[in-house]
Amino acid sequence: MTEVTLSTAAQVLISLVPIIGIGFGAVILFFYILWKHHEIKLQIKTGTFVERKFNLKAFSLLAGLILTGIGLILTLVFILVEGISYAMLGGLIPAVTGIALLIFYKVYPNQNNENDNISNN
Repeated sequence: MTEVTLSTAAQVLISLVPIIGIGFGAVILFFYILWKHHEIKLQIKTGTFVERKFNLKAFSLLAGLILTGIGLILTLVFILVEGISYAMLGGLIPAVTGIALLIFYKVYPNQNNENDNISNN
């Protein structure tokens, strides 16, 4: 098998791509949060603001299933390609995070049932 070596300029460009991508993502996220903040401020001033409820249990179930699936597949691929190595962390970290979210889903109390029990008593 022949080994391909990249020039120094190509290595620098390849290493800059993720850094620039993360920078652009951070700028876009900042301006989205800023826009949302101003929108909510104006809604409060005009009296049209309605607070949205965030379903933490549904989010943890969905994110847990997605991360566990992706993490297990990545771990399997890294084991097949590289064997047992540090590359497996690329799959183990999302897998363990997904499993932790699934455990949180099971352990977290159901808010609707608690509110119903309080109002019935």
